[in-house]
Amino acid sequence: MSHPHVLSATRASAKPLRRDAQRNRDAIVAAARKAFAEQGVDASLEGVARDAGVAIGTVYRHFPTRLDLVEELFTAKFTDLFGAAEEAAAMDDAWEGFCHYLEKLCELQACDRAFNDLASARLPVHALGRGMFERAQELAGQIFRNAQEQGELRDDVTPEDIIFVIWSQAGIIRATRAVAPTAWRRHLHLMLDAFRTEGAHELPEPPLTRRQVDQTLTTLECPEEECRECLEEA
Repeated sequence: MSHPHVLSATRASAKPLRRDAQRNRDAIVAAARKAFAEQGVDASLEGVARDAGVAIGTVYRHFPTRLDLVEELFTAKFTDLFGAAEEAAAMDDAWEGFCHYLEKLCELQACDRAFNDLASARLPVHALGRGMFERAQELAGQIFRNAQEQGELRDDVTPEDIIFVIWSQAGIIRATRAVAPTAWRRHLHLMLDAFRTEGAHELPEPPLTRRQVDQTLTTLECPEEECRECLEEA
């Protein structure tokens, strides 16, 4: 199984590092993975450098911006998500595939604070490469269409509605992580039941348009009036 967008062209064509430089890079990535999982995307890079046993300048030499480090950390997670999405899209039972994909996505959110931040749009889309997101959207769209074509997913649900599942789960995960780390599963399945065709009732409001979702996404990307440049320079 290959995912052509997982590695950037720049990284794929980079020259091999010297042994000591590779050792430093590996230590930085390991320290950052732990820090970001525990603290989220705002984890201290100075703390990462300290835990890796290198100077902060060494971190910036390997990863000039925070977004470069995020891309390094989450390529593997997105590869896992793509694998789950391809499996879900191929399932004969489209509803099972729909649930499988969303559960895998939320599981990745739940086990890593930084991935949760990422999935809930606290980092710019271009941080992981637009191609990766386009691939994820393509697969998610196929899973969605399969479930509607089989009549299991109510026909008045839109892909924009599914985005709100991810956003709401992000908040649930952040709120319950310390006291009930798997509570998100209960609330995900409550929401999934609401999407089923059986028992559906007419909704009082129309779905958001893609433009409205994009406007909302802009707000989520800068939760404290921070601009993209602030994150890129951090």
